[in-house]
Amino acid sequence: MPYGFSEPSTAAPTRVPAPASRSPHGTAPTPPGLRARTADALRHAWPALAAYTAVRALGLLVFTVWAHRDHRGVRHLLMESWDCDWYLKIAQNGYADQLGTRIDGNNLAFFPLYPLLVRAGDALVPWLPRGAAGLSVSVAASLLAAWGIFAVGDRLYGRRAGVVLAVLWGSLPVALVQWMGYTESLFTALCAWSLYAVLSGRWLWAGSLAALAGLTRPTGVAVAAAVSLTALLALHRPASPQTLRPLRPLRSLRQLRPPRPLLGALIAPLGWLAYVGWVGLRLGRWDGYFAVQKLWRNEWDGGVATWRRMRDLFVTERPALFVAMVTVVLLGAVVLFVLSVGDRQPLPLLVFSGLLLVIVLGSSGVYFPRARFLLPGFPLLLPVAVALARARAHVLVTLLTAAALMSAVCGGHMLLGWHGPP
Repeated sequence: MPYGFSEPSTAAPTRVPAPASRSPHGTAPTPPGLRARTADALRHAWPALAAYTAVRALGLLVFTVWAHRDHRGVRHLLMESWDCDWYLKIAQNGYADQLGTRIDGNNLAFFPLYPLLVRAGDALVPWLPRGAAGLSVSVAASLLAAWGIFAVGDRLYGRRAGVVLAVLWGSLPVALVQWMGYTESLFTALCAWSLYAVLSGRWLWAGSLAALAGLTRPTGVAVAAAVSLTALLALHRPASPQTLRPLRPLRSLRQLRPPRPLLGALIAPLGWLAYVGWVGLRLGRWDGYFAVQKLWRNEWDGGVATWRRMRDLFVTERPALFVAMVTVVLLGAVVLFVLSVGDRQPLPLLVFSGLLLVIVLGSSGVYFPRARFLLPGFPLLLPVAVALARARAHVLVTLLTAAALMSAVCGGHMLLGWHGPP
């Protein structure tokens, strides 16, 4: 197959479609409606969603017990702490209109889709406590993300691999963030379904979801590039016999529409470009967004700062447990990307995860949140998911249970033992 994304792998099981209804005249069946297709897909994905929910519920339980033992407020930590508070203030008061000189103090660094959803939630249910709308958005988005991650794994390697992939994503060391008032769950959901739309040839959906991802996090440029590049390459696939038919006279303006891959390629980067351009207009300078990032000490240096930080951690310092865990995650992500290339993953997945790695590792920003920044890079987990899916049931359950327990412990330490933002 060209580019490896136009058809599912032969390892994927055959699914029985929902029964089609007969037309009123009994001449031909009509395809099932959207509700029937969604119900069928949900029934197929329920093991992944149930297992993911169980893993995250375990993590939340361990964190809650730990927090009560340390006399720390669970609601505050999950709904109002660190970046949660930034998003809540944006939802309530809007964005700054000046650049200023305060370090780590300009809220224009935070993209707008998540605070817009929080604001909408607060308007719909104003009696909820502060931060509850944001947490609700994150939890709901995490389930959509797990579903999308399962869909990608199921399409490429079968249902069991899809379930394992979703569970692994919920068992990452920093997975507790998925059920906090942060943007990672929403961003991952948009990326997962955008990439799934690419794999299934739904170009308008792929571009639209990528555009929304570009309104959620700065790394939305990675999924936009994956969609646009793959769509443009799809325009040059070898023509099928159906496309070689003689041209017919132009009968309507609909025939002048550009092909859907081209539309998807053009739509995908619009969200990211729109926000970066808006910040420039608001501050009255073309590089306004990048000037804001400088105030957050976040500039592109090709990975020099990351390398120096890792070297210092191993040579001259005794790193805190959480910082050491971040370093292990970063190095592991690089190894997993090499394995993904060796497995010849579909092009859009490689472009997305590769650019995500380049952005996170090539930045000079703060070191410790980088494991969280890589949380949306679920395609990196595919080599592990495929290997585990081939294991015997008791081995698989044992390993996934151990991963869930480790994630619960790491999540508790991240928020309670580290005493800093995740």
